[in-house]
Amino acid sequence: MPEQSAAAIVYETMAPTPQYAWPLLRLAVGTDIWVKHENHTAIGAFKLRGGLAYFHDFSQHNGGSPGVISATRGNHGQSVGFAARQYGIAATIVVPHGNSAEKNAAMRALGAQLIEHGEDFQAARERAMWIAQQRGLAVPAQQGRARQGR
Repeated sequence: MPEQSAAAIVYETMAPTPQYAWPLLRLAVGTDIWVKHENHTAIGAFKLRGGLAYFHDFSQHNGGSPGVISATRGNHGQSVGFAARQYGIAATIVVPHGNSAEKNAAMRALGAQLIEHGEDFQAARERAMWIAQQRGLAVPAQQGRARQGR
C-alpha cells in the first residue's frame, strides 16, 4: 500500500486552518497578504501537523518502542500529547521547573505524562534523553524553529 501524504494524514484529523486577506495589511504594504490563523487548530499552533504525521508513521514502524518522550516548554509537547493520544501511543514530556502552568496543564489534558526536571530547557532535554535510553522510548524531532522557548 502506498504511503499517505502528510497532508492526507493531517486532514484525517483536522480541517484546514482559515486564511484571511486583511485590507489594512494590503494598504500598509501595497499587496494582498493572506494570514493563516493557526490559533484555530486544536492546540493553537502549527506544530500539530508535524505531530500527526510523525505519530502516523510511528504507529506503523515503531520498532517495538513502548512510547515516546520529548522535552519542550509548550507547543511541541501539546502536539506530542494530542497526536500520541490520537494513535494510542504513550507519551512522556519533560519540562523545566517553572514552566508555564497553562502549557503544563494543556499537555496533561492531552494525555501526556509530565515530568518536571531542571532549571532550563537544556536540562529537561538531557533528562528526556536519559529516560529514553532507560525505557527504550522513541524521541520525536522538534518541529519548526530551533528556538526552544515555545
